[in-house]
Amino acid sequence: MIIKSILEDLQVSYIVTNTKNLSLAKSLAGTALHLVNIDELDGPTDRNPCIGVQSDYLSWVIYTSGSTGKPKGVIQNHRNVLHFILNYTNGLHICEDDRLTLLCSFSVNGGTHDIFAALLNGAALFPLDLKEEGFTHLADWLKEEKITIYHSVPTVFRQFVENLIGQDDFPDIRIIRLGGEPVYMREVDLYKTHFSNDCILVNRLGSSETGSLRMYFIDKNTQIKGNLVPVGYAVMDNEILLLDDAGNQVVGNEGEIAVKTRYVSPGYWGRFDLTDAAFLPDPAGGEERIYRTGDLGRMLPDGCLLHLGRKDFFVKVRGYRIDIDEIEMALLKCPGIKEALVVARNNNSGDERLVAYLVPTVPPGPNVSALRRFLKEKLPDYMIPRAFVMLDAIPLTDTRKVDRKALPDPNTARPQLDTPYVAPRTPIEEQLAKIWAEVLSLDQVGIHDNFFDLGGHSLAATRVVSQVIKRFQLELPLKSLFESPTVAQMATVIAEHEGKKLGQTGLESILTELESLSEEEAQRLLSDE
Repeated sequence: MIIKSILEDLQVSYIVTNTKNLSLAKSLAGTALHLVNIDELDGPTDRNPCIGVQSDYLSWVIYTSGSTGKPKGVIQNHRNVLHFILNYTNGLHICEDDRLTLLCSFSVNGGTHDIFAALLNGAALFPLDLKEEGFTHLADWLKEEKITIYHSVPTVFRQFVENLIGQDDFPDIRIIRLGGEPVYMREVDLYKTHFSNDCILVNRLGSSETGSLRMYFIDKNTQIKGNLVPVGYAVMDNEILLLDDAGNQVVGNEGEIAVKTRYVSPGYWGRFDLTDAAFLPDPAGGEERIYRTGDLGRMLPDGCLLHLGRKDFFVKVRGYRIDIDEIEMALLKCPGIKEALVVARNNNSGDERLVAYLVPTVPPGPNVSALRRFLKEKLPDYMIPRAFVMLDAIPLTDTRKVDRKALPDPNTARPQLDTPYVAPRTPIEEQLAKIWAEVLSLDQVGIHDNFFDLGGHSLAATRVVSQVIKRFQLELPLKSLFESPTVAQMATVIAEHEGKKLGQTGLESILTELESLSEEEAQRLLSDE
């Protein structure tokens, strides 16, 4: 259980709870921890507690969601927290008249910002558990509570707004603040359609280690080039650096986003190895430190920052370096697709391949043939996913961010294609269908199914050809097999060359040639006229 492991990691002495959660707290506490039930405490006092808190005393430890590995506890002190709230307050002009949402967990970075921004500015805070309540009554709740500052991750915002019926009006909302995930033009279009001219959309980049790093303000007249929305310009006392893998600054190119500031986390709780890797001393010997975020960015000429996503989301598949965000953006433009995620996964043969997880606008959504036709107009072949999985909804973590770890493995069923399934009719077709199914890790293959619609690629095609030559020992041009993208067509080619058997020397020669083909050479065989 994650909560229990966190309590053990922190070596806590007390658990603060209420009557509603008392049974859970007792199960976590056992006999070793003390419980404090706030519902059983005496009424509030007007006396300040006699506690001497220094600015460098620890204020909290926030555990990351663990989306890129084991969750780790981010330490913060009181000086940093006050500085974070100062930047947050000044950036959004928060005052005593504001009414803020709390749609995420109390214990995540965005939630603590909203809590303390409300408390320290005399504003009101309105929590709502979306996991229990869902989105059905969110619009009415926002209007009834006269919310002025809405905050969530983009995924939640999309689900909320896309479920609106008719022209909902939110006259009191003056700020929509998104963060925690990349923001795309899709969110901007939804904002411009459903919210008043007095409302501002704010894209923010920040982290538990640093607080707010950048803010980008959008109104109804803002023009944005491209699909990715910038994260904006600097906030006070935070200098952004872009670094290469060796830690050197890059100019004009993408690099890892790093922040140089004195208001940065002291480190990770009990993880000195991670602290030393992520937090670097000021080369000039000052009080500032440099924190490497693990995110990639590019600086525009006017000093505006583009957040390109996690370094972890840039993957290598068959030697190609691939930006997963670029594939997801292309899929979101596909007719009939509402949500899209792409991950790199190993199939049963040990090959790494791209898998797309899609939520259709109306089930069952477009078939694989239609998706591949659309993507071929947008992306090179090596960036087109080899498997497509339709979902009812994208899985989310407890903090309402996308949970990539919860995505199911693609099954081995034949995908839905334009072509209906037709079983093999001859012994040759049966053998070919078996070879194709083994290479593509599928349960069955129809004789009219296109090899590439089934998830094949150029190197997989060489494996099919190699298996065919071993099985039938035919003397025929390689290209004649590469030009046969269905079992039925390949069976016809084999039947035409049935009398031209290869000797052992010729067989070994052609198999050696096949096995030595590179990805580029195999691709040329497929594309040559």
